[in-house]
Amino acid sequence: MHIGLIGGIGPAATDFYYRGLIDRHRAANIPLEVTICHADVREMGRNLAEGHARKQAEIFARLVERMKAAGAKEAAITSMGGHFCAPELEKISALPMINGIRPVGAAVAARKLKKIGVLGTRLVMGNQLYGGVPTAQLIAPDGPMFDKVADAYSAMAGIGHVTDQQRQIFFEAGRTLVRERGAEAIMLGGTDLFLAFVGYPPDFALVDCADIHVDAIFAKSAS
Repeated sequence: MHIGLIGGIGPAATDFYYRGLIDRHRAANIPLEVTICHADVREMGRNLAEGHARKQAEIFARLVERMKAAGAKEAAITSMGGHFCAPELEKISALPMINGIRPVGAAVAARKLKKIGVLGTRLVMGNQLYGGVPTAQLIAPDGPMFDKVADAYSAMAGIGHVTDQQRQIFFEAGRTLVRERGAEAIMLGGTDLFLAFVGYPPDFALVDCADIHVDAIFAKSAS
């Protein structure tokens, strides 16, 4: 099936989804049909911060129309943060949307995790991944660390690169959530967070939302 991807939010996340789909299709010996349309991460960041979900959904909907015209049959947002407008987008999208939050909830339930630390944008951390994981308690960093994680994530996602200082913040936040607050695993609720852990395996378990979403997209595209 021809899949449409809303990319650019941010660039590293788009690359993660694209390469992930390439690898899965190659392993299954299935041709990949994909169209990627670019969204502006800065524009989305402003709409997210200001709570303009409808406005962002309309921006995404125009991109979905372009992907439909190119032959795509279903579409996906390559960003957990971008899912802040998913309910609004699903109502106006010209294509069915492959939601990334629902498969994460299913994966957490399958792993029988009950308490998970979450890292990502302020909105993702503040509302526990949009309330999409009903079977587990999601806890975010507290105090000054909440803002440190949110700021470090936004800066990293905007340019698609992680600094040593940003990596240190994510690792410190994860360890604190596990060792001091009882989290069984750390959820990478920001799509670009994989950048901090490539080549630096943590001493705590991870729930990688983006990787789970790529699996869901592959299942659709391979059908």
